Amino acid sequence: QVQLVESGGGLVQPGGSLRLSCAASGISFSSSAPGWYRQAPGKQREYVGSISSGGFTHYAAAVKDRFTISRDNAKNTLYLQMTSLKPEDTAVYYCQSGKTWGQGTQVTVSS
Repeated sequence: QVQLVESGGGLVQPGGSLRLSCAASGISFSSSAPGWYRQAPGKQREYVGSISSGGFTHYAAAVKDRFTISRDNAKNTLYLQMTSLKPEDTAVYYCQSGKTWGQGTQVTVSS
């Protein structure tokens, strides 16, 4: 059974940083192209970024140069390092691989 479990969300002040993790079971991140998405209240889920099996990353314009996606193949874990956070980054963040989604983790950016 494929399962993705996110962690690391929380409350952070504007300008702060946070790192999200996504632990996978039943699937290997090293041979897939997992991604991160987010959904703010009252808005549709949107793409944040992804990483290819070869390690190439791609980001949405709204987070480019602030967010970094990485992967630890030994731990089969995906990361989203977020810096210079803004209130508009507040959302539930989801990890995705193929047709499988995690349960999401809440990120709130507020003073």
